[in-house]
Amino acid sequence: MEAFWDSRFRKEGMIWGMNPSRTAVYALEAFRKAGARTVLVPGSGYGRNTRLFSEAGMKVTGVEISEYAVQLAKEHDPETTFYNASVIDMAFLDVIYDAVYCFNVLHLFREADRKQFLNQCLNRLKDGGPAFFTVFSEIEPTFGKGPEIEPNTFESRPGHPVHYFTEADLLAHFEAFEVLEAGIMEDPEDHGEGPHTHLLRYILACKKERPSL
Repeated sequence: MEAFWDSRFRKEGMIWGMNPSRTAVYALEAFRKAGARTVLVPGSGYGRNTRLFSEAGMKVTGVEISEYAVQLAKEHDPETTFYNASVIDMAFLDVIYDAVYCFNVLHLFREADRKQFLNQCLNRLKDGGPAFFTVFSEIEPTFGKGPEIEPNTFESRPGHPVHYFTEADLLAHFEAFEVLEAGIMEDPEDHGEGPHTHLLRYILACKKERPSL
């Protein structure tokens, strides 16, 4: 996965432009309502979404597997702290965050890695802290393209799995959280293939507070 994303960012640069996803704008308002001051962004890319949070005055940490994307991110969002690492193992982070924002990363893994990734995020989120995730839905036009290697997971490119979430599937992935909101959000983008709109599932959930002793 590291080689794939590093190669893509080197060839295509800032693929999605510098404007943040509309889902990040939506998440920012939810984080503000929750009083979040620190945000973890796993799969931070070249910083187009992290910059929205840092410019809002939040202390942001991004974790990105592509070394080249991290270089771009540091140039365009110098206020955020970026780490070149895999989101599957974020044990090097010794900070508990107020919130987590994750755009279109969870669906890039097979089932075991998806569960490990979510557990990593849960361990770095404060009790009661909000987490906002977006993923590909089963109503995406690309659903079903390529060999099916796991239920609803297809290899559109060799070694590049994409999982498409139904609502029930997404809720099941977040059973360790308290789900506040879930739905479909249109996210328009253009990265060289012409303007198109993704039909993303999103979920806003919070870490369940541990009962006081």
